[in-house]
Amino acid sequence: MHIMEGFLPHPWWEIWFLASAPFVIYGVSRINQMTRERREALPLLAVAGAFVFVLSSLKLPSVTGSCSHPTGTGIGAILFGTWITSVLAAIVLIYQAVFLAHGGLSTLGANVFSMGVAGPAAAYLIYRASSRAGLNFYLGVFAATAVADMITYLVTAMQLALAFPSSSGSVLESFWAFSAVFSLTQLPLALLEGVVAALMFKYILQLRGDVLLRLNVLSESALGRLREGLS
Repeated sequence: MHIMEGFLPHPWWEIWFLASAPFVIYGVSRINQMTRERREALPLLAVAGAFVFVLSSLKLPSVTGSCSHPTGTGIGAILFGTWITSVLAAIVLIYQAVFLAHGGLSTLGANVFSMGVAGPAAAYLIYRASSRAGLNFYLGVFAATAVADMITYLVTAMQLALAFPSSSGSVLESFWAFSAVFSLTQLPLALLEGVVAALMFKYILQLRGDVLLRLNVLSESALGRLREGLS
């Protein structure tokens, strides 16, 4: 869920801008570095950005009358890390706020932090941990992207709870209330996104597995084993 324009009061919308800005600024420098050193990864960067845009634009009604949607940022995090993915998310969120009335400019910092920082950070850490543990590649991708989706929504719920605590002043009570609004629709969406991400990585392996090696997504031995399984 993108937090709508003007919904967050002062000082919360400013706080989330300050929290998100360092990730986006450093992410831009990482993209510039990548364009100089790994130009073959640029088409994949464009695909990752398009994936984020398409999935996060799919607003689906929830049982509460609000909406839920996938995020698509988990794939970007696995491929390029949290910093670069935060830039992709920021670009997508600006476009959606200006042209699709989805989200808002005053709430851009909060939306970037949840969808472009927290979710991708979770995906990156889970994928790297699964790789070090020797788990199945596709299972690692599934878990990383599905959890990234859920973390995005839990962070959004916390952002709303901090800005709007319950009548008793409890942030935790408000957090559970906001989380419950989306849980029934968001959990199956997260699982579906994990499946789609795993299938997309299978396609990338078949088409340009060498790029995954250059991006340090896979080791040479892991890439060889996966290619053997595809043959």
